[in-house]
Amino acid sequence: MSNDVWALVHGERAALVEDLARLDDKQWEQDSLCAGWTVHDVVAHLIDTARTTRLGFVGSMVRARFDFDRQNARGVRRRRGASPQETLERLRQVTSRTSAPPAPLDTRLVEEVVHGEDIRRPLGLTHTYRPEAVLRALRLQARTSVSFGGAKEKVAGLRLAPTDADVTIGDGPEVHGPALSLLLAISGRSEALDELDGPGLAALRAAAA
Repeated sequence: MSNDVWALVHGERAALVEDLARLDDKQWEQDSLCAGWTVHDVVAHLIDTARTTRLGFVGSMVRARFDFDRQNARGVRRRRGASPQETLERLRQVTSRTSAPPAPLDTRLVEEVVHGEDIRRPLGLTHTYRPEAVLRALRLQARTSVSFGGAKEKVAGLRLAPTDADVTIGDGPEVHGPALSLLLAISGRSEALDELDGPGLAALRAAAA
């Protein structure tokens, strides 16, 4: 099971390296979908999370006084290179790493898919993610509390119905659309809400707001 996850993660990392290698320096400073972060910042964050170990995570949280935002900001500063090329090389070096913080392993898929879109969408880049990666990330976000970066409270009482997969998640008024759009919407990327439909959409919009 874990090998399956890492194969998906490594594939997404490698695909992102290929996309980033085609960018110019100005594109690296484009605002991402992750509020307050540029494309360069998001890449630095992905490097930091790829290098995070269970023990290292605990230590960094203690130093950040258990503030996730502070911890993430420190990680970005630590891993961001002096140039996009330096940061890209750092990402390339961690492509095949298998370290992770003390969290469900599928969080690595959430990181790669959601942050991959944080980077690609503002730049007009498209990428076809492995369906299994998107669905596993979607399921995890739907059952993980908001306090831990998930969306459990946001989707309570709703049924998520990907139109490109024969699965549903939850019960209640339905929200349907591409699995990737559902994942992004419940992960706080409001831009993706316009790609969804269904009787439960108004409730999801309200929860997202």
